[in-house]
Amino acid sequence: MSKRKIFTNVWDALENSPEEAAAMTMRSNVLAAVSDAVRDWNTTQAHAARRLGITQPRLNDLLRGKINKFSLDTLLVLATKAGLKVKIEIRAAA
Repeated sequence: MSKRKIFTNVWDALENSPEEAAAMTMRSNVLAAVSDAVRDWNTTQAHAARRLGITQPRLNDLLRGKINKFSLDTLLVLATKAGLKVKIEIRAAA
């Protein structure tokens, strides 16, 4: 009988290293927060894109969760433009 592996999040299962999984976890968390903020604006994509300083197709990529099209740096800038406060917590690994 094969042993099943249990992962704490999907990125741990998909990425090749713990470092890559950590980076993808951060990117996905920021992407989700920005997407949620934009959706809460209840405005058009054109207006939301202007507010973020990006094109409407780029906003569409963000809202569709196309994470591979965004670096962590870009997502942090978008989060700030969306009025979000970003705090990175660093602690010893378990």
